[in-house]
Amino acid sequence: MTGDLIRVLLVDDHAVVRAGVKAVLGAAKDVHVVGEAGSGAEALAMAERLKPDVMVMDISLGDMDGMAVTRQLVAKGMPSRVLTLTMHAEEDYLVPMLEAGAAGYVLKTAADRELLDAVRTVARGEVYVRPDAARILAKGYTRKDPLHEERTRFEKLTERERDVLRLTAQGFSAPEIGEKLFISPKTVDTYKQRIQDKLGLSHRHEYVQLALRLGLLTPEA
Repeated sequence: MTGDLIRVLLVDDHAVVRAGVKAVLGAAKDVHVVGEAGSGAEALAMAERLKPDVMVMDISLGDMDGMAVTRQLVAKGMPSRVLTLTMHAEEDYLVPMLEAGAAGYVLKTAADRELLDAVRTVARGEVYVRPDAARILAKGYTRKDPLHEERTRFEKLTERERDVLRLTAQGFSAPEIGEKLFISPKTVDTYKQRIQDKLGLSHRHEYVQLALRLGLLTPEA
């Protein structure tokens, strides 16, 4: 930023929308719109020339989408931070835009109430999303964790069942596990049966594979 002035580049393929956004931002003394772009290519060229602090950008731009523009800005090491301003519901694009490198997400229907706060938040180096969008973020990242289901099932094991699983994966026999945990081999077998009922593990190699996937032991172990 130049002093306390936030320099903003507007990116939307509709001139009427840009005019409305400019009017909202123009009410703030600490925000200055330095340029307007109507396409992705134009946005990239203007970003390099003007180096705005914040780019308020729609996802749908005609020649390329906002995610592609954002990825190119990140790849080029551009300092401008992208604030997504779009009509698309957060369920559709919030996670993909943040993963592409955007720093915030505002719906056009809420621009009159949220846009200025969002621009200031993003300019400070923070991320702006609505508080009730946390559910969408959690759901989106959970979907991308292929081990989420296995982690959830593992966490439902008791502490002693986890100990038996880990020691079995490390190659210890039931008597050896019993000695380490101060329980009888028969009790160890009981815990193994419970693990089988909960996780479907019956052979040692299955214990080993699961333990490796969950980071419970190193390959060397």
